[in-house]
Amino acid sequence: MGHQRPNTRSKGKRNRGDDCADVAAEIYRNVLSTRQVTKDDVNQLYMIWKPACQGCRINTKDNPNCFCGLIPPQNGNRKSGLWQKTSEVVNALGSDPSDDCRASPETPAGLTNLGATCYANSILQCLYMNKSFREGVFSIEPDVLKQQPVLDQLARLFAKLHLYKMAFVDSAPFIQTLELDNGVQQDGHEFLTLLFSLLERCLSRSSVLKARTIVQDLFRGGVSHVTMCSKCGNESEASSKIEDFYELELNVKGLKSLDESLDDYLSVEELQGDNQYYCDSCATRVDATRSIKLRSLPAVLNFQLKRCIFLPNTTTRKKISSAFCFPEELNMTQRISEHFQSELIYDLSAILIHKGSAANSGHYVAHIKNENTQQWWEFDDEHVSNLGCQPFGKGSSHSAVKPSQTEQLDHSSSDVIIENGNGPDAGERQASKTDATEVKTFSSCDAYMLMYVLRRPKNCDKMPIDSSGYIEEKEACTSSEVDSHLPPHLYEEVEKLNDSYVDSCEQYKMKKESEVNCITERRLEVRSILSKAAVQSPAEFYFWISMDWLRLWADNIVPSIIDNSSIQCTHGKVPVSKIGSMKRLSSEAWTMLFSKYGGGPVLAKDDYCVDCLFGVAQSMALADNYRDRRTLMKEFAEAALAGDCVDEKLYYISKPWLQQWLRRKNVDSPCEADAGPTASIRCPHGQLMPEQASGARRVLIPETLWNFTREIAMAVKPGDSVGCSTFFSDSEPCTQCSIQLTEVACLEDTLREFKLKQRQSHEKLAMGKGIPILPGIRYYLLPSSWLSKWKSYSNASGKNAPAELETLDDVIGFLMCEKHSRLLERPPDLACKRGSIFQKSPATDTLTIITDDDWKLFCEDWGGTAAKGITAEIDFLGNDFVGSSEDMAISEEHMNLNDESNIGPESRRFIIKISPEVCEECIAERKICELKRKLNYSDEDICVCFIRGKEPPKSVLEASVNSLEPNRRTSKRSRKTAFGNSVKLNVSGSTSVYQLKMMIWEAFGIVKENQVLHKGSLVIDGESACLADLNIFPGDVLWVTDSEIHEHRDIADELSGQKMEERKTEEGFRGTLLSSSLSSQFVSEASACLN
Repeated sequence: MGHQRPNTRSKGKRNRGDDCADVAAEIYRNVLSTRQVTKDDVNQLYMIWKPACQGCRINTKDNPNCFCGLIPPQNGNRKSGLWQKTSEVVNALGSDPSDDCRASPETPAGLTNLGATCYANSILQCLYMNKSFREGVFSIEPDVLKQQPVLDQLARLFAKLHLYKMAFVDSAPFIQTLELDNGVQQDGHEFLTLLFSLLERCLSRSSVLKARTIVQDLFRGGVSHVTMCSKCGNESEASSKIEDFYELELNVKGLKSLDESLDDYLSVEELQGDNQYYCDSCATRVDATRSIKLRSLPAVLNFQLKRCIFLPNTTTRKKISSAFCFPEELNMTQRISEHFQSELIYDLSAILIHKGSAANSGHYVAHIKNENTQQWWEFDDEHVSNLGCQPFGKGSSHSAVKPSQTEQLDHSSSDVIIENGNGPDAGERQASKTDATEVKTFSSCDAYMLMYVLRRPKNCDKMPIDSSGYIEEKEACTSSEVDSHLPPHLYEEVEKLNDSYVDSCEQYKMKKESEVNCITERRLEVRSILSKAAVQSPAEFYFWISMDWLRLWADNIVPSIIDNSSIQCTHGKVPVSKIGSMKRLSSEAWTMLFSKYGGGPVLAKDDYCVDCLFGVAQSMALADNYRDRRTLMKEFAEAALAGDCVDEKLYYISKPWLQQWLRRKNVDSPCEADAGPTASIRCPHGQLMPEQASGARRVLIPETLWNFTREIAMAVKPGDSVGCSTFFSDSEPCTQCSIQLTEVACLEDTLREFKLKQRQSHEKLAMGKGIPILPGIRYYLLPSSWLSKWKSYSNASGKNAPAELETLDDVIGFLMCEKHSRLLERPPDLACKRGSIFQKSPATDTLTIITDDDWKLFCEDWGGTAAKGITAEIDFLGNDFVGSSEDMAISEEHMNLNDESNIGPESRRFIIKISPEVCEECIAERKICELKRKLNYSDEDICVCFIRGKEPPKSVLEASVNSLEPNRRTSKRSRKTAFGNSVKLNVSGSTSVYQLKMMIWEAFGIVKENQVLHKGSLVIDGESACLADLNIFPGDVLWVTDSEIHEHRDIADELSGQKMEERKTEEGFRGTLLSSSLSSQFVSEASACLN
């Protein structure tokens, strides 16, 4: 084997710190002996001789000439203060208002979401981006606006969207005017319908035709519900009635495109059989057809896609998320009831999108086309994004191009499709054109409402169209201007807001520049002064400055005045003890600091404190003396502990105290631990404690050591006569304490003998062994809990011995009912093992069978009356028993005792006869009370296992019947097993099955409709029952399987839907101005009163 190379890395090196300490100690000794302090002594003790270091990673405390680490490197920074990143300093000023500036005048502005008002924001953006509607709102007279708060706030909102320089507009005034609850999500289509109705009522007071009928002129069309007799061909009288519509509600379920939905909407229904129609002309019930006919179309045609359907089984609404196709260009010429020469071509102008899988929650956004630039924009509350020339953006990952005539549309992957035509009658419509044109078709799974605008013929604006084909020119829709101008009062209001916004941007900019300039100047100042801080030569004049203040000055943006009070002694000088808390500053650097910040006190080169220096020298001399004496005393202490004391007068001292005193190292003066060397060996009577007492170990020490320990103890605790009591070597222990200790020892000996006797007298019971039970012999029953305590008591020793046991008479009394004086517990079960009869489960039974001898001995030792015992006898069925059945009760069942190993002929049926007999009435009442108490639980755990196979393992079924061990520690996290996962769920007796299923959904991801929940072999049905009703107790094990019938969905949708129901969203817009049937005049008057 090779030799290990010795470690020579530190060989020949000296510890520089120890060297400095040795030099300082020598100087202090010379100062104390000569009573003089020289300049060299000051230079050494105040470490003036040390050079100004460069490049230290941290500031060195033992060098007053080190200024390193006060500031970061040239390009470095810190987390806070003067040297943090400039960007973080700017962020502390708050958000920059200019970040919210509109990118360009052509970029639309967004609307703030007040919580759940995205539905209103999207609809308002669709209305504002319609130029004709916007012009109509701006044309309302100021007097009408003052009378109608809804119109006034709508005009103000449109004006801000039109000219405001911020990228978004606050929608709160308009939302609050409508009295909408901004925390409840509502239906966008319902909001638009009610808003149109409210606007019509409010606009009716305007005398400007363009404004008064703007809603009807742009959005109102007409339909008829036509019923035609199949026999005579006459239409019903109601068929001629034209009903107004503002949007067409189209089915989506099972339909793939807008053309299919329109065909479904306009389809003919056959009325036959029980649904026959009574024809007035034929005067009888006849077959007929019923259909919807479009009589007139508006300039803006809205299609409401019915994506939300009602599920009667669950009384909830569900959203249809299937893909739906719609064209960029829609030809409605063939859809209107009577055709005319000019084509009715509509262009897609807006798409209202509902994101999310739930019907009662989600998020609304709008994709809208600018009429002037033909650019599409996405309006997502405050955020507005340019989509280019396509409604879903050019860079959409779902875009594709497919010919509709040759391939079937794949709605799951395509958003943009090029079609040769438009719908089922595309060929018919193309025949009227010279050249076939391609029409783009878009697909979306979330499109909720489509808005189409009638294409203007040449030299004509968009007009409402009726079945006669006549285009009526109205003031409301005639406009040759590119854009409308704001009314003067709205223009002035928006300009004031813009001026205020520009002013806030300028103020922020100035504040930012000021802060940045201040930080830059401070950094230059700090670097400049620190570069001149070091004293260059020994003869140069210098000043002392507090390191704490210097560090704060170098770190803070706004420093305080100079504060040197922390480095000034009571003599008004600089003490040598503060050398680690101050720095030596050059005269030039001090002048720069003092002239700017002032403060003080001024501590210069010659302000070292001689008095404090002499005090330190004296303290060091005392410490040296104490260390030398302690070193000498340690030898005496070690000898005393070894039993080798010098031949002189001896004293008792606490042995643990002396051992601890020896272990202490590097002690320069007495400390708190040196107090009380004899406190633990002094008894309450002021005498020497007997050594047998706890903690009273002692040792003899010589008089020299005793005098030293007493001296240091009294120095720490003057006047401590108790802790420094003197005990000579011939001191006798306290007589009273000795007698008490002897009595205690006698009692302990007696108790040990008694426990030994108990174990010997009841050997089998003490060892937990069962006793064989013979028929016809009397036995006794004892509570198993008392026997368990008895075994612990008999086997325990020392400090861990349990308290005395209850007397047997008390224990037996607890087993009897007060009403009938009968037994409240049933006898234990028996089992036959190897030809002998034993108690089946003595470890878990409430009662334990003991022999007659054990009972008598227990009565003698534990206060029992032999006659009050509970007797038990075993006999075969069919034998003649001693006594009648009235005297001896029979157990609740006749036991078939099977030998577990050798089943012989002796295996017969037995009964247990006990006296007094069992009180079945009281036992039943007690069980009912226990069951009620058990069911009335809260914050307890049950275990749920997720079974992936068809059948659960046997272990799960058994655990479902038998509760888990109550004291067993188990994890509450989902735990993987061989058959699936298991998880602990915290429930109460009042927890419903629905709530339990929601917990299981969250734990395993199983939709509650797919959960098949079991307890053992029992299936748990329904959702309204609580766990207590189903006898599900704490610790029970349930198992669940996934039927996979219903499609997976996010639990957040269920929770949000539940929350919406709790907030009574079924009330819709009830309580708002949108649902109010009051006149607009009343609304304006009420608003005026509020203002």
